[in-house]
Amino acid sequence: MSSKENVAINQLFEKLECRYALRVLWALRDGHPQTFRLLQDSVGGITPNTLNTRIKELREAGLLDHGSDGYTVTPSGVDLLKRLSDVQAFATRWVAARGARAAAAAAAAAKSPH
Repeated sequence: MSSKENVAINQLFEKLECRYALRVLWALRDGHPQTFRLLQDSVGGITPNTLNTRIKELREAGLLDHGSDGYTVTPSGVDLLKRLSDVQAFATRWVAARGARAAAAAAAAAKSPH
C-alpha cells in the first residue's frame, strides 16, 4: 500500500472509529431520511450531544446530509455502506462460528472427567 493510500485509509478510519459514527451511518443505510429523534432511537444509547457531534463530523466528511425530511447519507456515504454490507455477512458467519466453537468446547468439557 502506498503512503497516499495509508493516509487515506487512516483518515477514513479516524472518522469511523469515533464512537457511534458507524452506527449513525448504518441506521441510515436503507436510504430513508430520519429526523434527529428517530435517528437517535435508531442508533440506540446515544446522547443528543454525541449525536450532534457525530452528525457534524459526518457532514463535514461528506458522508451525511440534512434535507427537509431529515438526515440521509450522501452518494459517498451510500458507496461506503455498500462496501460495509459485506461486513454484515462476515459478522453473521463469525458469530455462528464462535457459537459453534463455544458449544463444542462446552461439550468436550462435559465429557472430560473432573
